Amino acid sequence: MKAHIQQLLEQAIVCLIKQQIIPADTQPRINIDRTKDKSHGDYANNLALMLAKPAKQNPRHLAELIVANIPESTLVIKMEIAGPGFINFFINPNFLEKQIDSAYSNERLNVQIEANPQTIVIDYSSPNLAKEMHVGHLRSSIIGDAVARTLEFQGNKVIRQNHVGDWGTQFGMLLAYMEELRAKGEPIENNLANLEIFYRAAKARFDESEDFATRARNLVVELQSGNEECLKLWSQFNETSLSHCQETYQRLGVSLTRADVRGESSYNDQLAVIVEDLDKQGLLQQSQGAKCVFLDNFKNKEGEPLPVIIQKKDGGFLYATSDLAAMRYRQNELNADRILYFVDARQGLHFQQVFEVARSAGFVNDKTSLEHMPFGTVMGEDGRPFKTRSGSVAKLADLLTEAEMRAYELVKEKNKEMSEQELRHIASVVGISSVKYADLSKNRTSDYTFSFDSMLSFEGNTAPYLLYAYTRVVSIFNKAGIEMGGVTAALSLTEEKEIDLANKLIQFDEIIKQVAKQGMPHFLCSYLFELAGLFSSFYEACPILIAETETQKQSRLKLAGLTAKTLKQGLSLLGINTLERM
Repeated sequence: MKAHIQQLLEQAIVCLIKQQIIPADTQPRINIDRTKDKSHGDYANNLALMLAKPAKQNPRHLAELIVANIPESTLVIKMEIAGPGFINFFINPNFLEKQIDSAYSNERLNVQIEANPQTIVIDYSSPNLAKEMHVGHLRSSIIGDAVARTLEFQGNKVIRQNHVGDWGTQFGMLLAYMEELRAKGEPIENNLANLEIFYRAAKARFDESEDFATRARNLVVELQSGNEECLKLWSQFNETSLSHCQETYQRLGVSLTRADVRGESSYNDQLAVIVEDLDKQGLLQQSQGAKCVFLDNFKNKEGEPLPVIIQKKDGGFLYATSDLAAMRYRQNELNADRILYFVDARQGLHFQQVFEVARSAGFVNDKTSLEHMPFGTVMGEDGRPFKTRSGSVAKLADLLTEAEMRAYELVKEKNKEMSEQELRHIASVVGISSVKYADLSKNRTSDYTFSFDSMLSFEGNTAPYLLYAYTRVVSIFNKAGIEMGGVTAALSLTEEKEIDLANKLIQFDEIIKQVAKQGMPHFLCSYLFELAGLFSSFYEACPILIAETETQKQSRLKLAGLTAKTLKQGLSLLGINTLERM
């Protein structure tokens, strides 16, 4: 509908240019906004205010001229001029009815497939395999996954990349400890069952023994040189660590698989090539023994260019080096049109610099979009980064277990007659969904406070509220004795609450586009919350099963059914499962 109104306004501008009312070189950016107050119409536009100065016209008078030159449209039944020159558009209810009928019978709910689909590489989650996943990995994993699902739903080719930290100096320490355990005859598998304990034990040995530390440093060199025994131990450690990650992904409902893992080690043989290529292009400079790229756009407080260190004095490589190798791989081998990085905001400068180096070196072409999608920090209720009561970083697995436990107690209290198996299933869905939705519903770039009480509430913009809204519609159809998609009667919108709900339902495609373009799942969360609220108002004002006529009943069932389908599809794009009852 927005596109249609935009076309009408464009045609009006052409007419006004011909009449020499508007300058011939006028090319305004036409923005169509939905109105907050439906008494002001369905859509509004400020075109007259934008053009008043170049046209040397009073804005309100110019708005009258624009309206007078807009072609007739069966979709727009009325236009009004408001305030200093806003143009309000009232949409024909028949258009709404046709749109709802069409969306109800369409498995994609009228969400359009991209006319020019892209290949989009999404880098997300990327835990460090030296430790178990903790709460800090939550945002990257679930925000990246929601955007990946949304882009895929649009018809784009999405390639997930889990750039795990599986290389570097800490692995020398871990390999040295594995060697010691094996020498003592202790089974390594048992010790790897808890990676946190294993890591702390290795770190303690590193700190207390110089011989151990020396051996650890030597093992790093041997590992990077391709020592067969080192690689065998390293592979064993990685296998266990990746299994821990995959268990967490499955619990979270994140769509990453083992096939999506392409860690830092994958680019090890390319790091020296990256250095060589940068040197050939004259981009490398020596600085205190390190090989660096200096960029004029990035300077310190003294106005001196900041270095992007590519290779350290001791010959070691940094994150920038492996990131550059990954970018070149994603461009040349994966043929990416867009590359999205869901990494926390503190890495902003790093990505700005490596993006520029990659373009300067030709590793990524000018047509490919490189986008850092930063996110804020998960905070505790004390206003500090979220930790356990003991002060340690919370393991993600433990956090999910606690969420499920709290949800179980809540659901059991409300459903004392329910079987234990069903209680556990509902608690799992509600608990995990609550953790995910509490995060996804916040602006990606903001910090947010982690609170079990808030996220498990059945009131407000929470997962339990939306899950319950869905089950209400399921219950209505169960009582009616028909399938959710079984309504065949045409829609008829006569009541204000029906029209409000219908207007919100046809916005779904717009919201999907917004999430896909900006990488902001909270837009979808806000939409679903507003949709559930409008359904509640509709349900109270417009009886469904006891409607005055059968035609009215069927029409309202269709509205309710499309609401449920939209809630289910929207939650699915967020990686959240629905329930038939709670």
